[in-house]
Amino acid sequence: MVWKPRAAGRKGESAVRLMTAEQLRRLDRRAIEEGGIPSLTLMERAAEHLAKAAAEGFPAPGRAAVVCGSGNNGGDGFAAACLLLQAGWAVRVLFVGRREKMTADCRAMARRFLALGGGAADYDPADGGQAAFLAAADLVIDALFGVGLSRPVEGISAQAVAAMNAAGGLVAAADMPSGLHSDTGAVMGCAVKADRTVTFTERKLGQLLGKGPLYCGEVLLADIGIPAALAAEERPAAVGVDRDWVRRRLPPRPADGHKGTFGSAYLLAGSRRYAGAPLLASRAAVRGGCGLVFLGVPESVWPAVAARCLEEMPQPLPERDGALGLKALPAARSEMERCSAALIGPGLGRGAETAAAVRALAEALPGPLVLDADGINALEGHIDVLEGRRGRTTVLTPHPGEFARLGGGGEPLPAARDFAVRYGCTLVLKGHRTVTAAPDGSCFVNTTGGSGLAKGGSGDVLAGLITSLLAQGAAPWEAAAAAVWIHGRAGELLERERTAYAMAPGQLPEAFSAVFRELLAEEPRGAGPERLFC
Repeated sequence: MVWKPRAAGRKGESAVRLMTAEQLRRLDRRAIEEGGIPSLTLMERAAEHLAKAAAEGFPAPGRAAVVCGSGNNGGDGFAAACLLLQAGWAVRVLFVGRREKMTADCRAMARRFLALGGGAADYDPADGGQAAFLAAADLVIDALFGVGLSRPVEGISAQAVAAMNAAGGLVAAADMPSGLHSDTGAVMGCAVKADRTVTFTERKLGQLLGKGPLYCGEVLLADIGIPAALAAEERPAAVGVDRDWVRRRLPPRPADGHKGTFGSAYLLAGSRRYAGAPLLASRAAVRGGCGLVFLGVPESVWPAVAARCLEEMPQPLPERDGALGLKALPAARSEMERCSAALIGPGLGRGAETAAAVRALAEALPGPLVLDADGINALEGHIDVLEGRRGRTTVLTPHPGEFARLGGGGEPLPAARDFAVRYGCTLVLKGHRTVTAAPDGSCFVNTTGGSGLAKGGSGDVLAGLITSLLAQGAAPWEAAAAAVWIHGRAGELLERERTAYAMAPGQLPEAFSAVFRELLAEEPRGAGPERLFC
C-alpha cells in the first residue's frame, strides 16, 4: 500500500523526505529484486551523478584522489573514478580495507577502473607519494564508508579520514561523509568534513541531525532510478522543513477578512524578574499575523509592559512576590477561553504558587494551548497534567534541559517522537536543528537558523509566533514546524545584516516581514540538480 502522508504532507505535493539507513537498504534491495534493476546499474547511475557533481565548477580536468572502501560505497567511488579518468582527469584511487572483503559490485568496478589504465593502491599513511598526491589533489572523493556505518572509525580508516580533511582540494562525499552516522548525524570517532555531499535516492536523517549540517557541506540529491512506486511506499522517518513546505502551510489571508478572521491569542507571561519576555512573545504574535493579541502579566510589571504595547492589549493580574498568583486564575481563564489559542510560560518564574496556577489552567482550558519555558517547568513531577489534556491541542517547546525535566532524553528525533505519541501532544524540541513531533508520530526537522539565535529571549519570540499561527487556524504541528522555520530564517537574515554577535531577539519580530515576503513570492523552478541545505 502506498503511504499517504497525513501530518507530513498533503496529497500531490513534494516534501523533503528524510530516511534511515535501513530504509535505504530496503529500497535498494526491492529495486533489485522487485524492480528487476541490476545492482551494477544502480551503482553506475550513482557514480555518474557523483562524478558530475563532484567535478562541477572546475574549469578543466585536474588531479583527483578517490578514497575507496571495500563496500558498495567504495564501488561508487571506483565507478566515479572511471568516469573522471575518461573525462581527462588524472585519477588515483587509494583503497582502504581488505581486498578479500570487497563486495562483488565493488570488485567489478575496481576491475573496470584498472582495465581503463587507472592507478590504484592500498592506502599507506607512511607513503610520501600518496600523501603528496592527496595534499595536492584538486578534487578528493570520499567513498570510504556509506550509510551503514555503526561503529567508530579507527586505525588506518581514521588516518585516511584525517588525510582527506587535510587535503587542499574540494572534498566530495559519496552519499554520506565517512564517519558520520547516517541516522543521527553523530561523529563516529572522526568524520570527513565534506564541501559537497552527493546523496542517492533520498536524503538521510543524519544530514540534518546532530553534526550533519556541519560535516555535509552542500547536499545534492541524485535520482539513481529507484522506481517511484517503491519509494512512495516507504514512509519517511521525518520531513525536512523548507521554504516550499512552509509556504503551503501559511494560514490564508482573505482580502475581505477582519481582525476576528485571523484569530485571537492570550499570552500569560512575565514576572518582576523577567519583564521583557511578555513583550517579545506578544510582538511575535502580532507580527505573525494574529488578529487580536491579549497579554496577561503580573500587576507589578503591568505599567512598564503597558507603556511599550501598541497593538497588544495587556491585562494586569493578581500576583504574589512579583509573579503570577493563584488569585489570577479566574480572570486569566476567562480571557483565555474567549481566545482561539493561548500561551503560558515565557518569563513566569518557577515559584510554587505560579507553577500551581499554570497546572490549574492547563487542566481546565479546553482550547489550543502552547506551554513554553516556565509553563513547561511547572509540569516537572506532574506529567499527569499532559495525560489529562489528551484529545486537546497542546504544544510544548522545551530546550533539552526542560525536556529532561519532563523525563525525556536520548537522540532528539526518536525521543521527541516517543514523547509526542505517548502524551498526545505536539513537541518542539529546540536545538541546532529543531525537531517537531506530532501526536501521530510524524516528525519535522528544521533547516534554518544560526548561532545568533542562541540568546535569551529567542525562545519567547518563537513561542509567540507558534501561538499566532495556531490562533489563525493552522494545525498544531504545522503551526509549530512552520514557526520554527520562519523564526530561524529571520535569524539568518538578521545575522547577515548585523552579525551573530550583534543581533538581538527583540529584532526578530521585525524581521518576520522579510521572511513573509520571501514566502509569498513565487519563485521560478530550475531544472538542474536539486540542492539542499546549502
